[in-house]
Amino acid sequence: MGDSDGAATDHPVLLFDGVCNLCNGVVQFVIPRDPDGLIRFAPLQSEAGKALLSGHGLPSGQLDSVVLIEDDTVYRKSAAAIRLAELLGWPYRAAAVGRLLPESVRDGLYDVVAEYRYDVFGRKDRCMIPDEDVSGRFLG
Repeated sequence: MGDSDGAATDHPVLLFDGVCNLCNGVVQFVIPRDPDGLIRFAPLQSEAGKALLSGHGLPSGQLDSVVLIEDDTVYRKSAAAIRLAELLGWPYRAAAVGRLLPESVRDGLYDVVAEYRYDVFGRKDRCMIPDEDVSGRFLG
């Protein structure tokens, strides 16, 4: 799947909880809204995900936050969601107004959703397998 070296890519990479239905839903939302294929994906549980986390000094055992890596910048939690929306362009980039809230407030809300995501949205037994037409966008 995708780039053979999970630790290196010239594209922004969204690391997500591969067994979380909400997280998988976000990936499925992003794919058609990024027709040029700018954004790449990797489950946090994957070797590629672990390599990217390790390469940026982040622990690989914590699966409670999406992580967006763009060049040498790492976005986590609400900052990752806002930056992802910006990358998708209009009208999603309007989410940048969320930066008007203090990060502690944004991340507090994010943490509540993250804590209950399995209870509300459920979880899969294993990481999603991408459709063949988009598999090149998944690192692995």
